[in-house]
Amino acid sequence: QVQFVESGGGLVQPGGSLRLSCVASGYALDYYAIGWFRQAPGKEREGVSCIGRSDGNTYYADSVKGRFTISRDNAKKTVYLQMNSLKPEDTAVYYCAASRFSVCIATMYVNDFGSWGQGTQVIVSS
Repeated sequence: QVQFVESGGGLVQPGGSLRLSCVASGYALDYYAIGWFRQAPGKEREGVSCIGRSDGNTYYADSVKGRFTISRDNAKKTVYLQMNSLKPEDTAVYYCAASRFSVCIATMYVNDFGSWGQGTQVIVSS
């Protein structure tokens, strides 16, 4: 079973940037579509972005479209989430997980993903 470790979170001012990394161990990363989710205090976990087995297949939530970019390096077993123009409402714990599908679909349902990492905290504040 694949396992993930997220890193790259931290404290950043509004308008700043962070790059999150999600490193896989176990099965080869390229078997799966990989998703990034986030969960803010008191809120449900929500899908942020997904990348399918081919780099051309990606999904972004409307709230991050144009600001976040997802990419993958299968050789390094790593998926990245480049986050630019960060806003206070982006503050959350960010998680990566493997989809049960090989492609990203229009809606990221939590139940379609598994092998969750421990998360990395992102705080956007001045």
